[in-house]
Amino acid sequence: MKIKKIFLLPVFFILLTLSVQSQNVNMLESLPDSVYSGKQGKLHVQGVALDQANRCIYFSFTDRLIKMDLSGKLIGSVTGFVGHLGDLDFNTEDGKIYGSLEYKNDAIGKGIRKSLGVQNNNENGFYIAIFDGSRIVRPNMDAEKEDLLRTIYIKEAVTDYEAEVKAGNGTKPHRFACSGIDGVAFAPAIGSPNSDKKYLYVAYGVYGDTDRDDNDHQVLLKYDIANWNKLAQPLLQDKLHHSGPARPSEKYFIKTGSTNYGIQNLAYDAFTGNFFAAVYRGTKAQFPNYDLFVIDAHKMPVKAQISSGGQHIKVKTLSLLQAGPKDENTGIRGWHFEWGATGLCPIGDGLFYISHNKKYKDGMQESTIYKYKWVGDAQNSFIRVK
Repeated sequence: MKIKKIFLLPVFFILLTLSVQSQNVNMLESLPDSVYSGKQGKLHVQGVALDQANRCIYFSFTDRLIKMDLSGKLIGSVTGFVGHLGDLDFNTEDGKIYGSLEYKNDAIGKGIRKSLGVQNNNENGFYIAIFDGSRIVRPNMDAEKEDLLRTIYIKEAVTDYEAEVKAGNGTKPHRFACSGIDGVAFAPAIGSPNSDKKYLYVAYGVYGDTDRDDNDHQVLLKYDIANWNKLAQPLLQDKLHHSGPARPSEKYFIKTGSTNYGIQNLAYDAFTGNFFAAVYRGTKAQFPNYDLFVIDAHKMPVKAQISSGGQHIKVKTLSLLQAGPKDENTGIRGWHFEWGATGLCPIGDGLFYISHNKKYKDGMQESTIYKYKWVGDAQNSFIRVK
């Protein structure tokens, strides 16, 4: 009798594994090839996140979060933001949506508030906004007045944003040319792609000034969010709070050459075990100025030195994937790809939803996400699934 049980046990696990794999395939096959957001005001889409279990998708449109079913029917929205709601990611462990949220007084912040007809806020504040999607049940729910999100203050980014660094005989604002935060993604520890524990990675925005040399790296902050429930606070836009982690677990640098405003969309793809970083291409002539970079998360961080404020500082650097086009002068690898900076969302088996944003003559903006297949060869990064 014991022999029969021992024999049946591995058979049971094989059947269970095949069942789970079949369910995953069925879920992927049932995902539509595209989802249309509809026109969503005069501020453009910043990111998308998919909740496969509940078959709904989220779009951030700078001043609002949109929740739709996969047929494109609006379920609800969160409005009233007077800051910059950016990239999104869905955390499968707690079922919540995480997004970057900025309040600042640079050209972007002032432009957003002007378009919304609100007064300037004199305080800078960078946050991770944590949305409870189950509570988003109707259009135009108020971000401050209804109990559906909490925020975490990202002190490290604010400190770098407000710092001044030496440059020649003068100074430059913003350490590492930090313009805030944008890309967000959950992923295992870098160098340990098979680990079950997930961390939140937050990417800096980086000013693309061509007359400074300390903005040729992308910056990633790594956070363990295990105690964030104790730190999270409601959103009060007239009185920004400072409740959040004192520092990140790690701070990483990736040499890409300059970009305009850093990593717009950061996505971790469990199928390849790598990070995908979509940017607005830079304009420095000495760099290839790619639109898309892939960070090799299989490789351990490497200790190195970079230049900042006229000094060499010790940091940890990450490696770009050794695939695709290579710039012979710099060794930097990446791809020229038109889409991704306004929405890049892995959905499994090397498939992604990628946003195609559109602006009309009257200023109204929209997005359609299309299904793409990751290729990653010398000619193509992604190929659209039709």
